Amino acid sequence: MRGVDARCVGALAVALSFLLLPALAAAEDFPARPIRLIVPFPPGGPNDIIARVVGQRMAELFKQPVVIDNRGGQAGVLGTDAVAKAKPDGYTIGITSASSLVINPMMEQVAYDVSKDFAPVSLVATVPEMLVVATNVPARNMSELVALAKAEPGKLNFASSGTGGLPHLAGELFKQTAKIDIVHVPYRGAAPAINDLLGQQVQMTFLDLPVILPQIKAGNLRAIALGARQRAPTAPDVPTTAEVGMPELLIENWYGMIAPGATPAPIIAALNRTAFEAMADPAVKQKLAEQGLTLAPDSPEQFRNFIASETEKWGKVIKNAGLETTK
Repeated sequence: MRGVDARCVGALAVALSFLLLPALAAAEDFPARPIRLIVPFPPGGPNDIIARVVGQRMAELFKQPVVIDNRGGQAGVLGTDAVAKAKPDGYTIGITSASSLVINPMMEQVAYDVSKDFAPVSLVATVPEMLVVATNVPARNMSELVALAKAEPGKLNFASSGTGGLPHLAGELFKQTAKIDIVHVPYRGAAPAINDLLGQQVQMTFLDLPVILPQIKAGNLRAIALGARQRAPTAPDVPTTAEVGMPELLIENWYGMIAPGATPAPIIAALNRTAFEAMADPAVKQKLAEQGLTLAPDSPEQFRNFIASETEKWGKVIKNAGLETTK
């Protein structure tokens, strides 16, 4: 009986090796032609900048072109879906964001299943959200802002770049953490939200640090706290939320590299290894640091676990806020 079992195990091992041979051979030759890197947002934004800087260095390392393909629409959902439906051979990958992989799938019906339709390659970069207030708000720090909100419940409001986006959820997490009542005012993008904040039509907002930093440096808005683990080199005088007594108010936008779900593991490993090497390049680090971005490479498994933890975190915020979804 043991001989039969041994023969079965041996036969199974041989069969599995034959199944793996094509993938291993493909990985050895990979890449043999240009790679398409889908950016699910228009040119010029953080997603696009990251893709072009990291993609250029990956192209040099691979000795094959990495072609940027901007597929904007539906807050990143359309381009992300294009990655999900691409041939799983490593020649179509994407750099997408928290909105596409975590928030939108919880807020609305999307055509992809994040846990099945993507193979995580690596987290690439993070950018913290900054809490800022209009200059007419009589609060210069977090404790004064919370005290003001508690003294006038429902009177203060916060702008966001749109319902269900990270700035909106950041405001909801702030409400839940500080136990305050402030009113959400959604806009169609960050620019009109900033304009009304400058015009003192709204009192506060959370936005990506690079987006809001020029107005802070010009003295047009007042920074209260940064939703990050460490202070930002570009805004060293602004305390983190942990420093002001709210460590749970950690709010960072992030961008990660993905491939179609059935992409062979050896090819995912090759992509991860090359992305890691690209992000270790001092010139790449410098270019992205100038944009307020922090590189955060990790393993495919670590990135998968990170997506799961972010889904759990923001899922609780959405539930506790009683936000309506279209799922």
